[in-house]
Amino acid sequence: MSETIVAKRYADALFQLAIQKSELDQYEESLRAVREVFKDNKQLNSFLLHPRVNGEQKEKLITESLKGLHKDVVNTIKLLVQRHRTMLIPSIVEAFIKNVNDAKGIEVATVYSVRELSAEEKQGLRVNFAKRIGKNTLEFENVIDPSLIGGIKIRVGNTIYDGSISGKLHRLEQKITVANK
Repeated sequence: MSETIVAKRYADALFQLAIQKSELDQYEESLRAVREVFKDNKQLNSFLLHPRVNGEQKEKLITESLKGLHKDVVNTIKLLVQRHRTMLIPSIVEAFIKNVNDAKGIEVATVYSVRELSAEEKQGLRVNFAKRIGKNTLEFENVIDPSLIGGIKIRVGNTIYDGSISGKLHRLEQKITVANK
């Protein structure tokens, strides 16, 4: 079974448990903290995957490292360590956050612009574009891309909405090329 499917199953189980206990925000906060702990910590992953380190030592490290986080999240991480699936943790966190965003009507995007967008522009984009794609709100990262010449380009998942000048020029060029054939 692919790692993506396995990660999604763990995330779905955690999500259902969080909803059942009405603690969605606490789970999300704990999982975001777990993501930060595991994100760039190669030594932690090496330690947890090392065959000579016994299960008690691994469990003790997890308990101490994740102290203060939601008990169910810590227990899930311990289970993943026992099953030698620590490499799935970032994928599980991402799938869980996607489930939370879907439940709350939030879409995550990347907005490319020639310059940093102002606070008013960001707020207008959040409200107007969220309505356009049928969501309650839009969370995005603003990436500066001088090659756009002007306008913006928005990437939501695998879909790109291109309202940039360079994009419009490219589409115009395509139309002229097709018309001349």
